[in-house]
Amino acid sequence: MIERDTLELEVHDLEVMVLTGIYSEETHLPQPLRISVTAELDCADRYAPDTPLAASKNYLDLKRAATIFPEGLHFTLIEAVADHIIETLFLQDKRVRRVAVKIVKLAIAEGGEAIGMTLTRSRP
Repeated sequence: MIERDTLELEVHDLEVMVLTGIYSEETHLPQPLRISVTAELDCADRYAPDTPLAASKNYLDLKRAATIFPEGLHFTLIEAVADHIIETLFLQDKRVRRVAVKIVKLAIAEGGEAIGMTLTRSRP
């Protein structure tokens, strides 16, 4: 089996207000979430000093996928927020092979603990 280099792009600790929740006090107001995204891409053979951006992916694409949601869209579960981010990145770029999205619910932390989940999906 031939080993290949992997390229992981990362955007971590974005604080985003998202309409999410199952309880009545949560369903009408956005909640603060801390979102981190790691996307594994097909890798170029080499990255020379003059390699163009087209050989990778713009980090801002990851940031936008994690911070811009359709207006008024309510996600019952934060898992659905992660799913939305993953599918957005898969649709944007066929070179994206695997995405991991970690979400921490900031509103329920009482002592600075990180309560949340990570969803990881690979392309078939």
